[in-house]
Formats: sequence, structure tokens, C-alpha cells
Amino acid sequence: MKILFATSEVHPLIKTGGLADVSGSLPIALKTLGHDIRILLPAYSSVLEKITHKKIICRIKLAGYPEEINILEYTLPNTTLIVYLVDAPTYFNRPGKPYTTPDGYDWIDNADRFTLFSKIAATIALNQTQIEWQPDIVHANDWQTGLIPALLATEESRPGTLFTIHNLAYQGLYSYDTFKHLNLPQHLWSMHSMEFHGQLSFIKGGLTLADKITTVSPTYAREIKTSEYGYGLQKLLRQRSVDLTGIINGVDYSIWNPEDDPHIKHNYSHDNLENKVLNKRAIQQHFNLPETDVPMLSFIGRLVDQKGVNLILHALPKLLESPVQIVLLGSGDLYYEEELNKIKQQAPDKLALLIGYDEELAHLIQAGSDMLLMPSKYEPCGLNQLYSLKYGTIPIVRRTGGLVDTVIDTSPRSIKHNTATGFIFDESDHRSLTAIILKANHYYTDKKDVWNQLIINAMKQDYSWEISAIEYVDLYEQALIF
Repeated sequence: MKILFATSEVHPLIKTGGLADVSGSLPIALKTLGHDIRILLPAYSSVLEKITHKKIICRIKLAGYPEEINILEYTLPNTTLIVYLVDAPTYFNRPGKPYTTPDGYDWIDNADRFTLFSKIAATIALNQTQIEWQPDIVHANDWQTGLIPALLATEESRPGTLFTIHNLAYQGLYSYDTFKHLNLPQHLWSMHSMEFHGQLSFIKGGLTLADKITTVSPTYAREIKTSEYGYGLQKLLRQRSVDLTGIINGVDYSIWNPEDDPHIKHNYSHDNLENKVLNKRAIQQHFNLPETDVPMLSFIGRLVDQKGVNLILHALPKLLESPVQIVLLGSGDLYYEEELNKIKQQAPDKLALLIGYDEELAHLIQAGSDMLLMPSKYEPCGLNQLYSLKYGTIPIVRRTGGLVDTVIDTSPRSIKHNTATGFIFDESDHRSLTAIILKANHYYTDKKDVWNQLIINAMKQDYSWEISAIEYVDLYEQALIF
């Protein structure tokens, strides 16, 4: 099949979260299966700064836009995967991150920016460019591309469409005045299309008008049909249940594998765990922590409520009373950054904190930590727990979304059958988090045989993209029926 994969970020060119990892891995797996897949991405300034050997393959003139838009062709590093870059400098060639200003505020014209991107995607999808390549399937991702299935829905000879929800909480909501300003077809302003309680909802365009819908884990696919996780869209998602499928995200083990990871100090496997301890020493040296053999817990991710950072913050005073070291890497809400910094100053020998993101350090933390904390309020799939499994870093997770789909709780039964891979707690409160951490610490300290078996069980898990890619192909084939 010919597949156009439309996304607002792709690793290693631009990344703010898990969408970039998926966009940089799933297309490669699909191409390996023999499909002609091409990525469509905005030409952000930070992307243009990174790439070389790009070429203009066509120019597109859209109605209502004064300037022609260049489409650049680029090959993703270390692959033969084609990336089309939408080069519209007024909309994308600016400082800051993909969706926010350098000060961290949403760009006020995000609706304009991703409407343009969606219109370009639709133009390519309908073979109305000089590229002379029409996809059989358009795979759109999250609210930034939700308009694409809506624009294609009424077109003749269109490709099939699939829309993936990576996080339903981010919906792309704008006013009716914005809708009018965007010069979109009037029929899209309907409760059966993109109107949502008097607002324009970009994500609803994908949910109502894509031929097939996926989200990134089976449990999250069930959760978003409930009022607790549906963000007002649960009724619509229940109505579309037959077209909604949960597919677990995969891992690119060519990037995340402790046996040959170039970012860690000492490579290792489940047959050579001695070197894992040496990576722990490397972390301790990096953060000037005492080089002792106490349990090391880590957190890598956004410092926001969704990730359960409020639970970690309130659990820290109790945890820091015990023999433990905690390493945190991430950025997010200023309140959490400041409060964690205060605690770090009070316990510099037990708590390490780096505000920001460092890819190499993230790999080292995965390799050297004993446990990874993911106490998320909700988690569509989660990738860090999948990385931690491969690195033998035992995940401590809340029972939600993809976390419960990928981590097997430690219990007498799972210990007996050598299937346990982590620790799961239920209630989203800091006391429950503290209790499960203390339980895990007990296994680490007093039940070394069981602990070592947990590491081996975890490292033997296989969440490679090939399995998930086959499931996507099956859905693409179903979408072609329409």
C-alpha cells in the first residue's frame, strides 16, 4: 500500500513527547513490511536547521493563501524513508517549540498553522500536486491533523483514512469566530462533524470522519469511552466502537537496547547484569550522589499532573526517610520545578534533579536505575515503561491505560510462574504510591533472588514495532473498503 503518514513531530527531527517516537518508528516498521510510506511534517525552523540534502519537489498554491508553499523532500537519517516537509515560513519557520512560543505559551495562530498543514495533506492525498503520488491511506495523528479526515470525507476517489489518538486530553479547541476565519467548509460546523459545545474541535474531525480510529493501547481504548477519561467525547467514541481499536505502541530496539546502546557507559544483557550496576555508579558520579547500593528510583517525563508528579512530590518526604536515591529528569509546570528544586536543596545526597531533557542522560538513567516511577493519572500507552523493561529497570506504575497492558504485577502467582515484571498500584494518591515503592524496595533489599528474576523477566519482554505494524496494516486494509 501507499501510505501518507501525517504528523506534527517525528524523532529525531523534532520531539515534544511520545508522538515523535511513534512517528519515527512505526513508519520504518511499515516500510520494512514492504509498504510505500511517506511522512508529512511541518518544516519548523529547528527541523530546517538540522537537515541537509533537502530538495524542493513541488510548489502548491492554496486558495486563500497569498504565497506558494514549497514541499521539500528529505530522507530520515539512517533510513530510506521519505519525509515531505511543508515549507511555509510564515507559519512554521519561527523560534520556540512546535506548539508554543519561546516563553511557553501556545502560538495564538495554531489553528491557522495546522489548518494549512491539513489542507496541504489533503491536496497531496487527492493527487493534486506535481508529486504525482496518491496514497491509498492517510494516517493522521492527534488534534493537529484531525482536520485531514474531515477535509477528505466528502471527496470522490479519496484514500482511506485512519486517525490515531495519542492523547485525548489535547483536542485543539477554538471559537466559532476562528472557524469562520479559517474559511473551512460550512458543513464541518455540525455536531456530527467538528462542532463541540459551541467550539471548533480539531480532534473531533478525526473522531467523526476518519474511516478507522486507533489509540495506543487496548485499555486506553476502553477508558476513553467512559466519562472519567473521555473528556466529553465518550458518547461519540462509544458510537464508533466498531471502528475504534487499541494497538500498543512498539519500541525501536535499534535505539533502546542496553546490549549496544552508545549512550550508556557499560553495555549489558540479562546474561551480564554486573554492568548494569556500573551504569548506576555512572549516574551517581554524574549527579554527585554517594556511591552506595541503595535502591535508585527514577522518573523521566513531563512534570505535570497527568504523569503523577503531584503524587511523587507528596511522597518524597516519607521516601527520603528511607535508604534510597531518586533521580528526576524532565520539565513542565513551574510549580513542580520549583518545589522539586527546594527538596533537592534539602536532600542533595538523596535527590538528583535536572530540569529539561537530555536524550543521552535519559538512556543512562534507564540503564542505571533500579526502578522507574510512572504513577500516571492516565497514560494512553507510555513508552518509558517499555524502555525500562528492556533495560531491566523495574517499572512502578498505576493501573491505567497502556501501563496495565504492558506491566505484569508482582504477586505470589506471577513470582511462581516467572511472569512478574513490575509493581502496579490502583488509587491515584501519594499514600498508595509510597506503599508500592516501599514494597518494591523490600524485594530489592530482602528478596534478591526474586528481584533478579524480575529483571530477567522484564528484559525478555518483546514490544518490537513489527507486531504492532501488522495490526495497523490490517486496519488500513479495512479502511480501503470504504
